[in-house]
Amino acid sequence: MSRGRREKYCDSSGTRVISVVMLTLRKVALLAILLVAVGPGVFGATTTPSLSPVEPAGPPRTLTYTDAATLGLVEGVTEYLPVSSIGHTIIATHLRGLDLEQPLLDHQGQPILVTHHGLTSTLTLKEAVDMYNVMVQAGPIAAILLLYWRRVASLFKGLLGRDPQGLLVLRNLIVAFVPAGILGFALHNVIHDYLFNYKLVAAALVAGSVIILAAERWRRIHASNAFDAPGPELHELTLKQALIIGLCQCVALWPGTSRSMMTIVGGYFAGLTPARAAEFSFLLGLLTLTSASGLEAVLHLHELRASLPLGPLALGIIIATIAAAVTVKWFLGWLGQRGIGAFAWYRLALAALVLGIM
Repeated sequence: MSRGRREKYCDSSGTRVISVVMLTLRKVALLAILLVAVGPGVFGATTTPSLSPVEPAGPPRTLTYTDAATLGLVEGVTEYLPVSSIGHTIIATHLRGLDLEQPLLDHQGQPILVTHHGLTSTLTLKEAVDMYNVMVQAGPIAAILLLYWRRVASLFKGLLGRDPQGLLVLRNLIVAFVPAGILGFALHNVIHDYLFNYKLVAAALVAGSVIILAAERWRRIHASNAFDAPGPELHELTLKQALIIGLCQCVALWPGTSRSMMTIVGGYFAGLTPARAAEFSFLLGLLTLTSASGLEAVLHLHELRASLPLGPLALGIIIATIAAAVTVKWFLGWLGQRGIGAFAWYRLALAALVLGIM
């Protein structure tokens, strides 16, 4: 399909995209109302899950090598799948008994103090593990750098004026990153304090299922009617299309929704095939995950050095790197044949399991 025809299609379908998005949002809103009705207290403002494990008697709980390996594996497998890595790590943290409000001590046996909203308090195990779950995202970042080093090199060459297509892809990635980057920075504390709750994760898993099914239906209809070629390359995306992807990614600030899922859905609306939408999602993750991990390190450097042992952190990152690389290779093969529809049913099953046992 020629570039002119493709741009004409994308422009003429803008109204349909907005209509589909609005219809999906209405469904999500109705779903949220239903969840509130059947699950009182789901949206309560709390910084800890209401069913956090009771602190055990005996030695204080710490982040062990087994904990680090488990959480690293969960992060690596789920980061680039449309299932929400944050949601899975919150669930895994709860099941490992790491979401305790147990005060942590430094190497000298003194409480680790943190300042939050102008108030000074003692760092807890849950807060330290939450920081670990962000820092271990270095693993999936490393996996994409290894798998897509040629594409990453093209981006750098484009920045230096030596690769026009690489420069266009970099431009599109930056445009897609900006909305969620600004919103995530502005709402960082709100998200951490109010949305890191396994009940809200379950709600987001269900809402994401609705979005996936609606997006897959939209893709099948419009791909069969309008596309006679594989769709645009990443460097052929317009600024408007890149912005649509970025706005979709903002929805993923709700833990349990999935950054990968919303980026792929935004890629559908931009006319990308599932595989190319996933590749854009992987590259966009380099910016998103790096900024999130970097922000966490800058804001909590003292707490990180005092509370997270280097050994378990390094092990978790290594496992997350290997798991992410294997998962990405498998996922691309899956997308070439099936799309992301099957993940909607996985998300529904997981939400039911979470609400049933936690």
